[in-house]
Amino acid sequence: MVPLSFAGHQFLALPEAALFWPTHGALLVADLHFEKASWFARFGQFLPPHDSQATLDMIEMLVERTGARAVWSLGDSFHDADGAARLDARTRDRLSALTARLDWVWITGNHDVAMAETPGGRRCAEWQVEGIRLRHEADPADEQPEISGHFHPKLRLSLRGRHVSRRCFVGSRNKLILPALGALTGGLDAGHGEIRRVMGPDAMALVPVADRLLRFPLGS
Repeated sequence: MVPLSFAGHQFLALPEAALFWPTHGALLVADLHFEKASWFARFGQFLPPHDSQATLDMIEMLVERTGARAVWSLGDSFHDADGAARLDARTRDRLSALTARLDWVWITGNHDVAMAETPGGRRCAEWQVEGIRLRHEADPADEQPEISGHFHPKLRLSLRGRHVSRRCFVGSRNKLILPALGALTGGLDAGHGEIRRVMGPDAMALVPVADRLLRFPLGS
């Protein structure tokens, strides 16, 4: 875990694509996309069917490592409105046990906004904590500090003739975008014009490695 300062608060960035807020004992995650594989299977495209279990394994591990008392999920937690209903019984029971034990908040995203219910926890469109707005998609018109997801940012580099890609955070003066945590989520280049549009000219890709945070300016 690597220290990351944002909007006057101290966080810890995890290489596994999550953010920990020690003051609140909160693990922030984004774009879990539970049941993505089963959604594709309905249309005849078969992906490895264990994505929900793998994503939940990761969350349980991060909760254990950080000692988190809360999980705040920043939207697109399920791949579609029926995703929760397609969870197998064992995965649903594990997820329900976590949401009962922790202060679990589901912020709605564009994929799961129409969900009828979730396995425990509480839902909201947006949430504000100590002057920081938590939402799914960054709002370029909002000057208030915000933490969001949605874009699945990845940093792509060419090193010694090899192309390297890894999930990254994207930060600016008043915005922080989390990478996608879901096991089957793809990624958008952190320097993509749409990310730069919402983040502004001071946007930087942030990559936690070992004991430090690498910063890569994304330009205008």
